[in-house]
Amino acid sequence: MPDSSSVSPVIDRSTTGRPITVSVVDDDPMICQAMSMILNDYSGGRVTVVSTSGNGRDAVERARAEHPDVVLMDIAMPGGDGIEATARLRRLPDPPHVLILTSLSPKDTVERAAEAGAEGFVSKTDAPEEIIDRIIGACEGRPQYNPASQRQLLADLHAHRPLTRRDEARALLDTLSERERQAVLLAAEGLTNQEIAERMFTSERTAKAHLSSASEKLCMSRVQIAQLVGRADLPSPLD
Repeated sequence: MPDSSSVSPVIDRSTTGRPITVSVVDDDPMICQAMSMILNDYSGGRVTVVSTSGNGRDAVERARAEHPDVVLMDIAMPGGDGIEATARLRRLPDPPHVLILTSLSPKDTVERAAEAGAEGFVSKTDAPEEIIDRIIGACEGRPQYNPASQRQLLADLHAHRPLTRRDEARALLDTLSERERQAVLLAAEGLTNQEIAERMFTSERTAKAHLSSASEKLCMSRVQIAQLVGRADLPSPLD
């Protein structure tokens, strides 16, 4: 897994007053052009494309210089695949959020992408507003995995894991307080912050605080914590 100490900050646009900056990475210039048009023309100023790249190596160098908030990363490209480039991006001192840009979800891609630090998938065939919502959601700290990707990720995580990895995951989760642990287990099921709060009989603000504290203790993003819970193979809390 990549250096999980690099956790992208949550962006509050209500306080920054600026658009979310995006870098698009795809070896097909037409895809880069189409995505740039969608984000620049349909987002109403919420999102702006600052650069495009045709391979992962150039994407990392551009991110190092431009510090985009989000990178849309294709998978199959020359000069190293997009998942390898994602891992390199996540190791930068100020790492961007990364969403995998794809029209398919090949077997094992979802788990590999999550392990590299990607926070979700964007389909090249999604409607413009859905693509924009996924970008904004990633910046707000919400994993952007569609139902098919979530099912594949959960299946991969529960498939024949070595006992030692399960025990290591459980030991890490044991470092959390009881309420933090409840919150991350519910988040790993795909519940929203509001749903977590309802299950825990607390406020949404408190639920978010538990998740944030757990993320800081484990030095992991929400997606990486979900992986950790999957490896631990624990029952759902509060059942």
